Amino acid sequence: MMNYTSRSLKITVLFVGAFFYLSGIFAQTKAQKIEELLNKYQEYGQFNGSALVAEDGKIILSKGFGMANMEYDIPNKAETKHRLGSITKQFTATLIMQLVQEGKLELDKPISTYLPDYKGPAADKVTIHHLLTHSSGIPSYTSFPGFFQEYSRDPYSPKEFVKTFADSTLQFAPGEKFEYNNSGYFLLGYIIEKVTGKSYEQALQERIFDPLNMNNTGYDHHANILKNRASGYEKNGNGYVNAPYLDMSLPYAAGSLYSTVEDLYKWDRALYENKILSEESKKLMFSPQIKDGEGYYGYGWMMTDLPVGDTKDSVKVIAHGGGINGFNTLIARFPEGDDLVVLLNNTGGTKLREMTKSINDILHGEDYELPKRSLAMNVLPVFREKGVEAGMKKFKELKADDSYSLNEAEMNRIGYQLLQNGKVDEAIAVFKINVEEFPKSWNVYDSLGEAYMNAGQKEKAVTNYKRSLELNPDNDNGKQMLKQIEGQ
Repeated sequence: MMNYTSRSLKITVLFVGAFFYLSGIFAQTKAQKIEELLNKYQEYGQFNGSALVAEDGKIILSKGFGMANMEYDIPNKAETKHRLGSITKQFTATLIMQLVQEGKLELDKPISTYLPDYKGPAADKVTIHHLLTHSSGIPSYTSFPGFFQEYSRDPYSPKEFVKTFADSTLQFAPGEKFEYNNSGYFLLGYIIEKVTGKSYEQALQERIFDPLNMNNTGYDHHANILKNRASGYEKNGNGYVNAPYLDMSLPYAAGSLYSTVEDLYKWDRALYENKILSEESKKLMFSPQIKDGEGYYGYGWMMTDLPVGDTKDSVKVIAHGGGINGFNTLIARFPEGDDLVVLLNNTGGTKLREMTKSINDILHGEDYELPKRSLAMNVLPVFREKGVEAGMKKFKELKADDSYSLNEAEMNRIGYQLLQNGKVDEAIAVFKINVEEFPKSWNVYDSLGEAYMNAGQKEKAVTNYKRSLELNPDNDNGKQMLKQIEGQ
């Protein structure tokens, strides 16, 4: 005969066992849904890389999709090393905050305090805080005319390269507004070297990567033999080409690191502890310091709210993306649920934010968006090979097909590919489509203006640049182009 205590114990054990069993099934179902989602993106040529998703601090998916090297058919894996691009900035910001903790830097001190040889308008006006928050007013060197043609293939020391933008006129008063800026983070790297007496790379290794056992993360040197390094590619219609060479001395503290999804998981876990930064320093780093258009920027991180499914609910996300020749990346941390999404893609620009939104919806048990085929990438070869008339016909055909999606950024990208290939009439046609489809976007008018300039149609160029400035008075490129046209 069983007493009630024994029976109760057995029932409790069975219930607890069933609970954990069912929890495992639900977690597996989420992982399967995420894998199916990413497989569909990969099938449509919109994701090719490595992904990691953690829920409640635990990894539920970590794997590769597509090819790390297309010439040798080497697949991407969880341990594949990808260039991070601007995800690098959060590591630079962390080094700066460590030096602030140690009393070796002060956030409100100007550049000249730490770089006395730095000459130019910013030297005594721009502070460490301004550099961290992209509010310095210093022009970003990657936006300089001819930067990629004239500079990007040549090696530079930090001391040499800061001279290329040190004497630049400030675009606005420091602290006035947010303007994403690679020059600021390049300067932060150089300041780290001056203050520590060590190279930026060495400081990272000793202060962050070694203590966290991030053994698959480092400064990417092209010459080094690096096992499991992904090759970088860029979309060309429905195909791919090798990404153009970039000397990694130029992205430097703004974008020269490589890592794996699982090393970035280690990084995420460390940020919940006080091993790398104090609680006070982390609070500053993750606090909204300045409005950045979509949300707020802290120190090396962006903060915003992400809608959940079709509900009115949203979750807070601390994130940063990166883009560098042949790669684009995203790390998104959801501190309220201790969730993490890391996406490292080695085929140039793709829809990582859209993918993260769907992954987060899956984690919350909500309906999520499945990807559609890219209209832009499917009309590009037609415009390029058969001309404007055939391209427009194909565009109208695909626009009427619900399995294709029209994306402003993708259309803009193929317009510039056509322009760079000397297909000026075709580029104009593509940019005109973007103007018609996205009439409230200032950027589509700016791009069409540039195409008209290439075609020698200055009046039409002026009309579109003016319209761009009406929609965005801060469009500095539009202002410069109008001055250039008026001066001719």
